[in-house]
This record gives sequence, C-alpha cells and structure tokens, in this order.
Amino acid sequence: MNKLFQAIDNAPLIIFRIFFGVLFACESFGAILTGWVKDNFITPQFTFSHIGFDWLQPLPGYGMYGYFVVMGVFSVCVALGYRYRFSIIALTLLWAGVYLMQKTSYNNHYYLLLLISFVLVFLPANRYKALDVKLGYVKQQLTMPKWCSWIFILQIAIVYFYATIAKFYPDWLDGTFTKNLLANRTPFESVNNLFAQKWFYMFIAYAGIVFDGLIVPALLYKRTRTWAVIASLVFHIFNSIVLQIGIFPYFALSFAVFFYPPETIRKLFFKSKPQITETNNYLYKDKKLLLFLFLPFFILQLVLPIRHWFIPGDVLFTEEGHRLSWRMMLRSRSGSTYYSVIDKNTNERIAYDLYEKLTQKQHGVFSSHPDMIWQMAQRIKKEFAQQGIDVAVYAHSYVSINGRAPVQLINDKVDLAQEKWNYFGPSSFIFPQPEYFK
Repeated sequence: MNKLFQAIDNAPLIIFRIFFGVLFACESFGAILTGWVKDNFITPQFTFSHIGFDWLQPLPGYGMYGYFVVMGVFSVCVALGYRYRFSIIALTLLWAGVYLMQKTSYNNHYYLLLLISFVLVFLPANRYKALDVKLGYVKQQLTMPKWCSWIFILQIAIVYFYATIAKFYPDWLDGTFTKNLLANRTPFESVNNLFAQKWFYMFIAYAGIVFDGLIVPALLYKRTRTWAVIASLVFHIFNSIVLQIGIFPYFALSFAVFFYPPETIRKLFFKSKPQITETNNYLYKDKKLLLFLFLPFFILQLVLPIRHWFIPGDVLFTEEGHRLSWRMMLRSRSGSTYYSVIDKNTNERIAYDLYEKLTQKQHGVFSSHPDMIWQMAQRIKKEFAQQGIDVAVYAHSYVSINGRAPVQLINDKVDLAQEKWNYFGPSSFIFPQPEYFK
C-alpha cells in the first residue's frame, strides 16, 4: 500500500494530459469535418439515446456544430493545462452528452474516452507544463502518487483482458468474422486478394487474441517492453489504416507512457524538468480518493463486462450486456425490421413508414438491435397517443450475425408498446438464441 502512495515523477501524467487533449480536439473537430456530426445529429429527426436518456436529444438546427466546437476548445484547454479543472469537467460532461445521446454510431473507444476523462477530473495533471502554473493558478509540482500511473495501467488492462476473453467464440476462432471484416476493405484489388487468403485472415484472428492477451504483461516486463511498444505500433497503425476507427489506435498507444519508468518519460519529453531526488521522494498520505472513488470505480469496471453471463441467451444474438463490456470489433449484424401498428379501438392496421422517420444509417443499425427496436416502438406509441389513438405495436424483426441466414429476433406476438425495458435481466420479447448458436 505504501508503494502505491510513493511519490514519483509526474512526467507520464503530464504528457498523457497533452496527448489526451490533442487527440480529443482531433476527435471533436474531425467529427465536424468528416460529416460525423451531420450524419448523427443534424440530419436525423431524432436520435436513439441510451435507454433512460431519451430526453437527451441534439440541439436544434446546426446547434451541434457549435457543441462540438466548444468541446474542441475545451480539449485544447486541457492539452495546454489552462483552467484545467473547469475544462476537463466541462469536456467530460459534454462528451457524456454525446455518448448518451446516440447509439447509431456506438463505439467502445467513445466509452473509454468518457472513462478516462472522468479519471482525469480527479488527477493533478496540470501541475507541470501547464498555463495554470505559468499564470499562477496552481503551484508547480514535480511528483504524483504512484497510483496515478497504476490507474491507467489497470484501466487499459481491463479493456484488453475482456477483449481477449470475448474473442473465444467459434466465429472468431475459425476466421469467419475476420474474413468478413477484411473483405473488400481497400480500393486495391491486390490487397483485397491478400486479405481473402485463409492464412492471412486466420493470422489476423489469432494475432488479435495474442496481442490483446499479452500486450499488458509484455509492457509491464522490462525485457519485453520495447518490443511490446513496437508490436503496438504495428497493430494499431494497421487498424487505423485498414479499419479506419478514428483516434482510438493513437489513444491506445498513448497509455504506453505509464508503463515506462517516470524518469525515462521525463528524459524523453521534458529534458529540462528537474530530477526528483531522494530528499523530496516523500509518501503521499491522503488515501481517500483512491479508496472511496477509484476502488468502487474499478469494481464496477470488473463487474459490468460479465453481466451478460447471467442473462439467458447468447449475447452475440440478443445484444443484452454487449455494451460497456469491451466486446470490440467482434461480430457483424444486419437485419430488417418493420412494425404492425394496430388501432386498439377499431382493430384496424395503420400504415407506418419507418423511412420517413429514420435516416438510412439509423435504419441500418436500429433494425438489428433489440433495445433500439423497443425504443422505436415506444416512440410510435407516443406519436399516436398525441393524436388520441391508442395503438399496439408489433415488431417483425430478423437479424443476421456474421453473414448467416437471418433469423427472428423479436417475438412478433408481443405488443412492444406495453413492454417495459428490463435493465438488469433478459427481456421476454427477445428470442434467446437461434439454433446455429446452440
């Protein structure tokens, strides 16, 4: 316990703050420039928020462009260490809004960004190479308790551990998913031909398991650390080029600074930073933050990814327990869904055109996700209730997993308008799993 509170050079935390702010600024401004904001917040009539946050909808008109600009400005402030505490809190809240506001473009790295920004709220990341120090808002500090580094090591270890476990299922082990994932991935025929070779997509499948399973231990062990960083560079740059997953590969690489000795990071990034001597290498005494905030935080992080094991059915099919579980780039889903809307008073069927309500992107995602299908049914119910019509809503939904034949996902005999969402267990209207998963 004393070692966790030992004072070490704070160079890793300082450089990580700078990396984090720069990458978050790229995410914020890049989302505008690439059309991501337009596709997910401007064009849609509404968004599929996380359940319980349906009230959280995009700002009207072009307001979300301003929202992301503000978020980008706060990201720059974090990188510069300017009004750091206010900036990181504001950035965390704004990003939480983005994350909770839409599921159409759900991505695990959005969740990781949210967790890390939350962690940074409570850490002294602005005590060196920060405008806050230069302007006299805070005193310069050269050290931090050792647990500040271990917070990040533990978080990324949890990510990779559960990502490894999730890959041990038939479609990953026999190369089905990686084959589908890499098919026609590039505009170059010769590269696509290489990706279609069985030896190559099988190599990618098992290399993914080996990398996720061993990267953290390899980074922790001095003799393999540099080789692990090289492997990380190859792995993440390949993912960045081929899979085009935004800033996540570079964000994942930034955690490497916490695995090296702080003195090494100081010499590499802050050569003018004074070296810590034995005389000022004191122990931090305040343990409340670690014990009462981060200990429960990590217990929750360990519990959330295993919740799907306590829900009947296969999570690959039902999606129940999939989010917040580090089940990354693991399967492909496609589906088709339409609704039978019945006037309860007349028993007549009412036409309802989903394509008038949803963008093409929304329709493609919602139709294979049970929670979004349920949410759409609730929205249909409310729309007709506003017209004074009490309706029953039945979903006819079929989903294909990893290119297999479509199978029925939702019980079309159940009136979804009357169903409540089960936050902690299985929803009775979702079929547990198809025969080919048994």
